[in-house]
Amino acid sequence: MSVPLVPPQETPPVEGSTSSAHSERPDRGVWEHPWLLMVLVLVGSAAFAAFFAARIAGF
Repeated sequence: MSVPLVPPQETPPVEGSTSSAHSERPDRGVWEHPWLLMVLVLVGSAAFAAFFAARIAGF
C-alpha cells in the first residue's frame, strides 16, 4: 500500500495526538521590554553627562 501524499501547507495526521494546534509567540529577547532598555540608556546617558558637567564645574 502506498503512502498518501500530503499537500505542502497541511500537516499529516499523527497517530495518538491529542493536542490542538496553537501559535506560539516568538521570543523577542531584549526587545521584550523596550521601555526598560530605553530607561537604562537614558539614565546611563544622564550619568555620563553629569560626570563631565561636574568636572567642568570643578567638583
